[in-house]
Amino acid sequence: MTNTTLAVREIEARIKARERISSVDAAELWKAATDEELRRLAGIVRKRYHDETRATYLVMRIINYTNVCVAQCDYCAFYVLPNQEGGYVLTRDDVFAKIDELLEIGGDLVAFNGGFNPKLPLHFYCDLFRAVRDRYGERVEFYALTIAEFLYLADRAGLSYHQAAEELKRAGVHWITGGGSEILTEDFRRRHAKFKYTVAEYFEAQRAIVETGLRTTATMVIGFDETFEERLEHLERTRDFQDRTNGLFSFLCWTYKPYGTAFGGREISPREYHRHIALSRIFLDNVRHIRTSVLTMNRDAFQALDFGADDFDLPIEDEVTQKAGATIDLDIEGLLAVPRSLGYRVDYRRSERPELVRGIACPPRGSEWPSTT
Repeated sequence: MTNTTLAVREIEARIKARERISSVDAAELWKAATDEELRRLAGIVRKRYHDETRATYLVMRIINYTNVCVAQCDYCAFYVLPNQEGGYVLTRDDVFAKIDELLEIGGDLVAFNGGFNPKLPLHFYCDLFRAVRDRYGERVEFYALTIAEFLYLADRAGLSYHQAAEELKRAGVHWITGGGSEILTEDFRRRHAKFKYTVAEYFEAQRAIVETGLRTTATMVIGFDETFEERLEHLERTRDFQDRTNGLFSFLCWTYKPYGTAFGGREISPREYHRHIALSRIFLDNVRHIRTSVLTMNRDAFQALDFGADDFDLPIEDEVTQKAGATIDLDIEGLLAVPRSLGYRVDYRRSERPELVRGIACPPRGSEWPSTT
């Protein structure tokens, strides 16, 4: 028995005893654990929260309401600057048409995502979201903005994060997602998104969102030039935030698409993605749902269910990632056949209103989850 194998086995014993692993443990697992060992350890943690033969999914659409943005992130192939050719803002009728099409194929979740458009004030968004809620009621749930966009709008409006969140809540908003996080280290932001918010501002805003009674999620994008230490710092910050707030419904990780971006680069392998999902499931012991990205990994995403993920969405549109090289498969039944072939029962889930899921983002430390069957 090698020292490396012994170290992994010692960590496995602590995981089985429901002890939290440290950052040192996580680094050891990444360096020394085989794919099969990571898969097995992630399965141990997944089984605490979910039936090991079941996965859930959504059919959704990301509506990119504008492509005008002043953030100038070098990993984005989507944006144009104000007054440049090709800039657009969708009309309300455009938005409704996209939602109607989603409903026709059986989906019911919309995510709004655009950019930092200086010509669109906060009341533009409030009016849009109120119109969506008035027209569709509870037939459609929507993720209104990302935290990155929320930060920009609150600053432009001269409002505190709590005040801005209250304005959106009055407009019928239930969710503001953790999008725009990419890699949550200050060094990463200085390298790639110097006109964006700081990490401290990100979490300050997200905490205000939770305290206002809205729901939120955690996200992460890997495959830029980030180091393993930066990935781990992102996971540590996410786990710490969840310890303080219990406000994160899920954690979604997807992969950077480099095509057409100023930064360029190359895509990471499915194997690296699966290992990262496993490590995330093990490390984020206080987040119930770990989601895999069909949008950026296509059918390779489903193998992540064997590495700790329990949920995924099937998007029918997302211009941001499509501009950078993502391809979308609209054969929903064909896609669902893949996890079924892996032995999973796949069940559609509806995105719930915040008051219906409050308090179940993660279990109290040392307690059991209620049955999920």
